[in-house]
Amino acid sequence: MNANADKRRVVVVTGGSDGIGAAAARMLADRGDEVVVVGRSPDKTRAVAAATGAEGHVADFTRLDEVRELARELRARHTSVDVLLNNAGLIAGPRRTLTADGHELTFQVNHLAGFLLTTLLREPLAAARGRVITTSSRAGAARDARVAPGDLDMAEGYDGLRAYKASKLANVLFTRELARRWGPLGVSAAAAHPGMVRSQWGRTGPAAVRFVVASPIRFAMRSPERGADTLVWLATSDPGRDWVSGGYFADRKPAANRGADDPELAAELWDRSAQMCGLEASAAG
Repeated sequence: MNANADKRRVVVVTGGSDGIGAAAARMLADRGDEVVVVGRSPDKTRAVAAATGAEGHVADFTRLDEVRELARELRARHTSVDVLLNNAGLIAGPRRTLTADGHELTFQVNHLAGFLLTTLLREPLAAARGRVITTSSRAGAARDARVAPGDLDMAEGYDGLRAYKASKLANVLFTRELARRWGPLGVSAAAAHPGMVRSQWGRTGPAAVRFVVASPIRFAMRSPERGADTLVWLATSDPGRDWVSGGYFADRKPAANRGADDPELAAELWDRSAQMCGLEASAAG
C-alpha cells in the first residue's frame, strides 16, 4: 500500500499549459490531486495553474539547464511525487534544428528532457512508489520508425517526420527500460498514444503535418479531454492490476509496438541518453 495514501497525491504534468496536458491537469485536479503544472509559456501556465488551483512552473525543454532547475525546484517543494506525466512534446519543421545543448530539437524536447527530469526525480518518485506516464504516439509504432543510438541527433538523413517517429519510439523504449530498472524501487511506468487531438501540436511541423492539422480533418480529431483519457486512466488506476508496468497503451488497452520489443536497444538508448544529458551511469539508475 502507498504510504502516502492518506494524503493528496502529487502529480506533475509537463506540457501542461495547453492541449492534452492542460486537459489532464484539469481532470486530475478535479479528482482531488495536488497538481503541478509545467509549461513553456508563462501566461498559459499561469492561467492553467490558476484555473485548477495548481502549482505552476515555467521551463523551456529546449534548454536542459532549465530542466535541471525545474527538478531542483520540484525536489525542494516535494519529498515525494506520485505521478510524473511526461507530456511535453513537439514536431519540428523540415530543416534540422539544434538546441542550445547541441541536440536535435524534436529528440531533445520529446525524449531527452523527459528522460532527464525523470532521472533527477528518482528519489521523490521512489519515496511515493510512484509512476511515470509518458505521452507517445502511434507514429513511434510505424514500420519505418527507427532509433539509432549512434545518431540520436540525426546528423545523417534528417527528416521532420522521421525525427518525430524516432522520438516517439524512444518514449516507449524509455518506458520499457524504466520499468526494468526502477521496478525494484516500486516505480511503475507506462506510455500511451492519445490519438489525433485538436491542439496546437503540428502547426510548426513539416508541410504535410501542417496541412492535416489545418484541414477539415481537424474537426474529426479528438478533444483534448478525450486525448487525455488514457493518460489520466494510467495516472489513476492500479498498476499491476489494471495495467502492466512497462506497457504501451491506446484507448485504455495494450497496444503493439514491435520496434520497442528490444531490451538491448532500450538499455543502449538509456545509457546513451544519460551521456547526452551529462549524467553518470549511477545517477541515471
